[in-house]
Amino acid sequence: MRVVALISGGKDSCYNMMQCVAAGHQIVALANLRPAENTGQTDELDSYMYQTVGHHAIDLYADALDLPLYRGFIKGTSVNTGRVYTACQEDEVEDLYQLMKLVKDKEGVEGVSVGAILSDYQRVRVEDVCRRLNLQPLAYLWHCNQEVLLKEMISSNIQAIIIKVAAFGLDPDKHLGKTLGEMEPILLELSEKYGVHACGEGGEYETLTLDCPLFKKKIVV
Repeated sequence: MRVVALISGGKDSCYNMMQCVAAGHQIVALANLRPAENTGQTDELDSYMYQTVGHHAIDLYADALDLPLYRGFIKGTSVNTGRVYTACQEDEVEDLYQLMKLVKDKEGVEGVSVGAILSDYQRVRVEDVCRRLNLQPLAYLWHCNQEVLLKEMISSNIQAIIIKVAAFGLDPDKHLGKTLGEMEPILLELSEKYGVHACGEGGEYETLTLDCPLFKKKIVV
């Protein structure tokens, strides 16, 4: 299946791409949504749907994968926040719909790689977009055990660094720039002691992938 990968630059979207390839699918394009330039929020956007921290590195990420990158702006906001999503023109989900429609038209994709692990909010909305465009969502990480998943990502040679922390026990002075491998014992301890999500699904931390087996070249920062 020809697949477009939704990417944030982080470990989850990267590892899900690896699972897609392992399942026999072909990643033919990348897609990313970034904050609208006229909002004044040039880095992190308060969004229920999208990770925008580190979005400035997305062009490097696409270059490392040697794949065409389609980018759109997040013009909408979180308008329809119910458990069931109904299309609403002012909602940020419709920005994803327009981007996916463009990629389908240009690249003839049939599936969408999605790195969602825990968020029903995201899953419901991505599935709605895919249903309307007759695309198959591919979310291989969905509801996987996060401690196991973290170990798998590290052992699969995903080289990702921490670019944001927002949880008790995580210190920006100590932990920003650390690799997943370096952070694994700390994250597993915080998970056991305080219920911190080992893969950061509660927003505890965000990552940027610098290298993985799918990359043609490594990102150096």
